[in-house]
Amino acid sequence: MANIREVVQQALKTGYLSVTEEDKLRQLLTRKYPLEDLNAFMKLQLAVMNGNVKQESREMFCSKQLSQGI
Repeated sequence: MANIREVVQQALKTGYLSVTEEDKLRQLLTRKYPLEDLNAFMKLQLAVMNGNVKQESREMFCSKQLSQGI
């Protein structure tokens, strides 16, 4: 299984975080991980908040709300 840093690096490289990658991060964050992985995860959070990385799950959620007229 990949480590947190690898998942983050891929998301930062592509500018996209898939649902599969989000699930992988959730699993990885339940285990012990080095400080470098925590720092990478925080870097990913900032990139998402700044709009540099898009989340597939968020896009799906927004699309669903639009289709329901919410």
